[in-house]
Amino acid sequence: MAKWGQGDPRWIVEERADATNVNNWHWTERDATSWSKRKLKEVLEGLVVEGEAGRCEIGDLKHVEGEASCNSRKGKLIFFYEWNLRLSWKGTVKESGEKHKGSVEIPNLSEENEVDDTEINVSKKKGEGDVLKDLMRTEGTTKLREALRDYLKALKTEFTLGMILPTKAPVGQDLATERKPSGSTMQDSVAPQSLDMVGVKIPTVRIHMREVFNSPADELYSIFTKKELVQKFSKCPAVIEAEKGGKLQMFEGCVSGEYTELVPSQRIVLKWRCRSWPDEHYATVALTFQDVAAQSELELECKGVPVAHEESTRQCWKKQYFEEIHILLQQSKDGME
Repeated sequence: MAKWGQGDPRWIVEERADATNVNNWHWTERDATSWSKRKLKEVLEGLVVEGEAGRCEIGDLKHVEGEASCNSRKGKLIFFYEWNLRLSWKGTVKESGEKHKGSVEIPNLSEENEVDDTEINVSKKKGEGDVLKDLMRTEGTTKLREALRDYLKALKTEFTLGMILPTKAPVGQDLATERKPSGSTMQDSVAPQSLDMVGVKIPTVRIHMREVFNSPADELYSIFTKKELVQKFSKCPAVIEAEKGGKLQMFEGCVSGEYTELVPSQRIVLKWRCRSWPDEHYATVALTFQDVAAQSELELECKGVPVAHEESTRQCWKKQYFEEIHILLQQSKDGME
């Protein structure tokens, strides 16, 4: 029998509760079919295509057949997806004001083909209005490919949150990572924490982010504490018990936790974890709200994030929280106008 520190590291059980898949060596699989169907509807339906000929809009996703999955093997993520899609579209000719309808077929969106090589067929019901069909074949196809790329990007970031398990890292390992400033309202920084022990003994980092929203602080606070608003921006059923000791569950159980401190319109502190983190390991998330003129600034500090999940956790907050809340606020504003 090999002694500790000797032999093939794939079979060495590390100091963590989830040692059933050490160093991410064994094959694990997660079904992405239901999630993908919702995401495809989200990115495709409502797309607007405009040009000199007129204006078209993608309607319902009439037919969606296929499946998708994500697999982890030897610490790498492998994606399988194959979709047959059919959408409706309608449009108005600019000069005459005539209205026409048609459909779009995407017969084989799969990992075997690049998005640019994926077949997209546009058809129109009988009659005049071929200028709109041409618009959909050119500008429309470009927009559709962009939307399909958005789906694939989300599949590889949002859906895979927590799939790569942490591996053992030496105590004192330098975890600091340089960040180049971006032109967006969000500013990220990572502070080194050689071993912040929260629950399970694993190396962790602290994530710090800021985001500005077009809403007052009390409204933004409500979006994090009212069940109906959380379900609107997350697009999933949620458990929200916004009181000290109250439970939190979002994104079909991918995220869970507990409220530990609530100061209305000012601050929320959570015990927060992703489903695939080591058992019983929680990060501490502090959300601070501050009014800035007609807007509000949200400061996020997330302590105790497993090193291997640093980037996926940041993407979760950026894509699944912040960007979706921006969309919700804009929809609310549009509805009031």
